[in-house]
Amino acid sequence: MNAYIYDDYLNKGRYRRALNRIEIRLTDLGLNGKIIRLGSIKNVRDVIQAEIKNGIKNIIAVGNNETANKVIGAMITNKAYGFFQKDVLFSIIPIGDNNSIATSLGIKKEEDACNILLARRIKQIDIGVAGNNIFLNKAEITSSNAKVSIDEDYTLELTKKTTVKIVNLNDDLGLFCKDRIDPYDNHLNLVISGRGEDNTFLTSNNIKISGEGELILDGSVAVPLPAEVGIIPQKINVIVGKERGFI
Repeated sequence: MNAYIYDDYLNKGRYRRALNRIEIRLTDLGLNGKIIRLGSIKNVRDVIQAEIKNGIKNIIAVGNNETANKVIGAMITNKAYGFFQKDVLFSIIPIGDNNSIATSLGIKKEEDACNILLARRIKQIDIGVAGNNIFLNKAEITSSNAKVSIDEDYTLELTKKTTVKIVNLNDDLGLFCKDRIDPYDNHLNLVISGRGEDNTFLTSNNIKISGEGELILDGSVAVPLPAEVGIIPQKINVIVGKERGFI
C-alpha cells in the first residue's frame, strides 16, 4: 500500500499540470495509493503514524526537501519505529525547487520518480539530527564568529567568514572530498572551506556549534545556535535511482 504526502505549496495552480502527469503515470504503473494533503491536517506525525499502523508500506513525499524532512521526522518519532523500520520504505517525488535530497537519491525529475518507485531499489541510510530537527543531506552554517567542537576533544574557532558543512548524504558533485562521504557509516562528515586552498575534512557523530549564525538543514530549516549535531540510532529505508550520489 502506498501513501503520497502532498505538501501544501502544491495547491498553487502552477503545479497542477505536474501533479496530473504524475497521478496518471502512477495509475498506469499500478502504483495508486492514498493521497494525504499536508495543508488540510494539523498534526502530520499523528496522521502518518496512523497510516503506518493501518498497513502502509511505502510513504512517498511529494514536494521538496522540506516535505521530505517533515515526513521522515513524523516516521521516526513513532515509539514503535524500530519494529516497523525494516518494512516501511520512504521515497520522494520532486516538484519545484530545493530538491537536493531527491537528486542525491538519483531522482532528478518528477517523470523519472514514478519509474524509480516501480523498480524499488532500496538502500538503508543514516539520518542526521540537529536539535529537534532531522536532515538527510547536510547542516550548513556560514559565520565569522562561531565555535565548532568535535567529539569534545577538538575545537575550531571561526574568526573570519567560513562555511562549515556537516554532510550525511552528499549533494555537491564538486565537493573536494565527495568520494569519502558514506551515508551508511554512522558518521557525519565535517567539511570546512572559505580559507583559500585550506579545506578540512573530519568525521564525527558528536558535533557542537555555538556563536553567531544559524544552521540551515537541507536548505530549508533554520536551527538557532547553540546546536548539537549527530546521527540518530535508527536508519531509514529509501527507494533510490541508478544515478544516486553514493554506492
